[in-house]
Amino acid sequence: MDFATFLVQCLNAVQYGLLLFLVASGLTLIFGIMGVINLAHGSFYMIGAYLAFVLAPYFGDWYLTKLLAGVVLAAVFGYLLEWAFFSFLYQREHLQQVLMTYALILVFEELRSMLVGNDVHGVQAPSWLAGGFKLGELMSYPWYRVFASVACIVLALALYGVVNRTRLGMMIRAGASNRDMVRGLGIDIQRLYRIVFAGGVALAALAGMIAAPLSSVYPGMGGSVLIICFVVVVIGGIGSITGALVASLLVGFVDTFGKVFFAEYSGIGVYLLMAVILVWRPEGLMRRSF
Repeated sequence: MDFATFLVQCLNAVQYGLLLFLVASGLTLIFGIMGVINLAHGSFYMIGAYLAFVLAPYFGDWYLTKLLAGVVLAAVFGYLLEWAFFSFLYQREHLQQVLMTYALILVFEELRSMLVGNDVHGVQAPSWLAGGFKLGELMSYPWYRVFASVACIVLALALYGVVNRTRLGMMIRAGASNRDMVRGLGIDIQRLYRIVFAGGVALAALAGMIAAPLSSVYPGMGGSVLIICFVVVVIGGIGSITGALVASLLVGFVDTFGKVFFAEYSGIGVYLLMAVILVWRPEGLMRRSF
């Protein structure tokens, strides 16, 4: 492998890892703060990807506006879903949460089949992100992948700032530690949960919208990303945003280079990584941060 090929694979690994982080961070927020094991989280990623497909004819090259519209729709959907369904799960046992959120996966898949069918759809990247820049004599790297990586980095920094540097983040961390004390201070904990849940849904949907031009839009895409995001959360440490970021990048590199060097066995690389890390650190790489 020459240096240009190696560099392209490194950039692909970072871009894939950062997209995983967007989905996994929402999963970490929802579990770390509300204590809900949400198997339906991958469906929010799928909904985002299908939003990118459905909204494309209405926005054309107004790509950023399309992303903003999709995020707003997903956040409103998440807020209503928490009010109608998830607010009743907090006091339930984890087994009941798993079964009930699995039922939601089936509902979302059936609705997807009814509304947009079961075909595989392609979503074009905006024309202003067409092409790529030269890497070596024979290779170029697509501008859209650069945009995806930069957008994810900006969002990761924004998420870190909100959780660690704002009043809302302070209430979120306090609510995760002692919800009764937060309620006693006059903070509407139920409304706080709805905001957090809506934020987690919006992050997953945004990741799906960004990923749509890279991986197409197809039935069942939420299930595959859900499994790998649970691996990320376990490796990073349950409830740790920083751990989710480190684990996402690790998984991105192992998956990308596994497909390059060990294509036939690439599927087990990520799970082998998880097993090794759990033997070394059963609680994950990082401590819970909220």
